[in-house]
Amino acid sequence: MIERVAPGGGERDAGRKKPWLQTLRVDLREFTPDDFDDLLRLDSDPRVTKYVNAGKPMSRTEVEATLARVIRYYRSVHGLGVWHATRRDTGAFIGWYCLKYCPPTCDVEVGYRLLPNAWGQGFATEGATELLRYGFDDLGLDMIIGVTHPDNRASQRVLVKSGLEDAGFERKYYDRRLRLFVAHRDRRA
Repeated sequence: MIERVAPGGGERDAGRKKPWLQTLRVDLREFTPDDFDDLLRLDSDPRVTKYVNAGKPMSRTEVEATLARVIRYYRSVHGLGVWHATRRDTGAFIGWYCLKYCPPTCDVEVGYRLLPNAWGQGFATEGATELLRYGFDDLGLDMIIGVTHPDNRASQRVLVKSGLEDAGFERKYYDRRLRLFVAHRDRRA
C-alpha cells in the first residue's frame, strides 16, 4: 500500500517528521537540520560520489550548504524537493530521493542517491517509480526526466525500470554531457 500526504504535511513525532510518502519498503520525509550526519555519511562516501560532484566526496562545509539549500527548497517550490529516505522495516537511513528542477532548465528531474548498503536491493527503482507516479498523478506534470553520468550503468537501469525511456546524450543539464531519460504522462502504461 502506498500512502501519501502533501509534502510538508507530515506531523512531528518525538521531534522527527513523519513520512509524507511511503512505499512498500521506504519512508520519505523532509530533511531537517538534525539530518546532517546522515547526509554527511552519504555525500562524503567516495563510492556514492563516483559519478556526481566531479567524483569528489563532499566536505562538511559543502554538506552544510547542501542541507540548508534542500530545506529552503521545500518553502520555495510547492510539491518538489529532496527527501530523506529510510527503510520502513528498520528505520535505517538509506539516502535520498528527489523531484526537482534540473538546472538550468524548468524540466523536473527524478533522482536518488543511496548508501552502498542499499544498492542492488531495488530501493532506487521502488522510490523513483513512486515519485514518477506522484509527479504525474498528484502534481500533474507532463514530463519527468532523469539524467546520469554516461558511465553510470546501474542508475541508467534504474531509470528504465522505473518507466523512463533512454533519449540519448544531452548537454543542457548541469553544464555537462549526460545520459538523458524521459517519461511522459500521456505515454504511461
